This record gives sequence, C-alpha cells and structure tokens, in this order.
Amino acid sequence: MLASLGRLSGRVSRTVLDAVLPPRCLKCGDVLSTAQGLCPDCWRKLTWLAAPCCACCGQPFPFDAGAGALCGACLQKRPAYDRARAVFRYDDESRDLVIGLKHADRTESVPTLAGWMSRAGAGLLESAELIVPVPLHWTRLATRRFNQAALLAQAIGRTAGLPVLPQALLRRRATRSQGHLGRLARFRNVKGAIAVAERHATTVTNRRVLLIDDVITTGATVESAAKALISAGARQVDVLALAKVVRAD
Repeated sequence: MLASLGRLSGRVSRTVLDAVLPPRCLKCGDVLSTAQGLCPDCWRKLTWLAAPCCACCGQPFPFDAGAGALCGACLQKRPAYDRARAVFRYDDESRDLVIGLKHADRTESVPTLAGWMSRAGAGLLESAELIVPVPLHWTRLATRRFNQAALLAQAIGRTAGLPVLPQALLRRRATRSQGHLGRLARFRNVKGAIAVAERHATTVTNRRVLLIDDVITTGATVESAAKALISAGARQVDVLALAKVVRAD
C-alpha cells in the first residue's frame, strides 16, 4: 500500500513538474511530449553506434565480419583495454551534447546520457565489478567544478547497482588540452600522466573495471588510464563512453 502510494506520488510530482517546466530536447530545446531527451528530428541526425563493430575498440563495420572480428588498427596493435563501446559517433551533430555537459554546465542531461550509455554498454556492465571515471587534474577540476566522466559514472553505477570509485585514478600532471593535438601528440601528452591512487590500489586489484569517459577520440586517454589500472592489478578493463570518433577506415 505504501509502495503504491509512493509510486502514485512520484507520478503526480513528475506531472506537476512537467507542467511547470516541460521536458525539452537536449539539442534544439524544443518542448517534448515525453522526457525522452531528444526530439525526433535531432534523434535522426545522430549516428548511433551498435553492432556490427570491432570486438575490441567498437569501430563500426559496414557488414557483419563474425564474432570476435577486429578492425585493422586493433589487429596491428591491441589496446590495453579489453573492449570499448560508445553511444554515438562524435561529429558536428553530436558535439553540442558533449560540449554542453563538459563546458556549459548542462548537468541536467546526465540521467538521460547515462541511460543511453547503460544500454550501449549493457554487455560491459554484465561483467563489471567496479566503475571508475577518467580523472581530471585538480587544476582543471577547480576551474570546471565537476568531472563530467564522474557524473556519468555515478549515474550509471546507481542504475546498474555497481560500486563507483570516482577517485581511483588521478592525474599526476596537468596535461595540455588534447583538442588541437594530432594522434601521436595526444599519446605523448598523456603518457604516464594517469595513475591509480595509492589508497585505492587494493580496491582495484583483481577487479573487472569499467572505465567511463565522455569521448573517445584517438583513444590516448583511455589507453593511459587502462594501463594504470592493469599495472595496479586490475583483472580486466573495459571502456564505456558517450561518444566516439569513428575512423575513416
């Protein structure tokens, strides 16, 4: 009886809130009939990532190459992480969703974005034992006031019922912004910059860790973070991101 009253109260509260502050599309701002995050037009403009894809990095394939198939890049050099998946392609259509959270304080989008990530990474969450976000250096965190990867990680962890360790990783030095760097420069920029915090090393040991980030561009940052986790004894590291740059190949 009390549970039924609680659910009814929640529905009434959401109805009243939607009447005062109706849900809006996260991209264009149009009023939505339901709180789905995007209007139909904006939804269609995004390139949603799904199978078939590289079993390791998640690079989409134009056809089904079979279970366990790897892309050329992963065949040439396997990343430190085991699997990586993302919700949608990072391009002109999706950029404002990512930048809105990262630089415009659009933290109200976190529940919706984290929900998409949970669905895209369902296979990763099944085997995960611990969720860890990619860290920011303290100087950047002081400027931005929050770590967008940590917000996403905490929301995903609540839904999945998995522990989240926001401070498991740390940035040992303030790296340059990766935005205007080439592929090799990105890897050099973050090489050795991320480490497991000593007080959390035993928590990471022998655990299957799901690493959370907002965007996978070249993979340099998640590679550095995955190497740090594996060096600290993590049994497996998977990566889940909101967006991914899709290579031309």
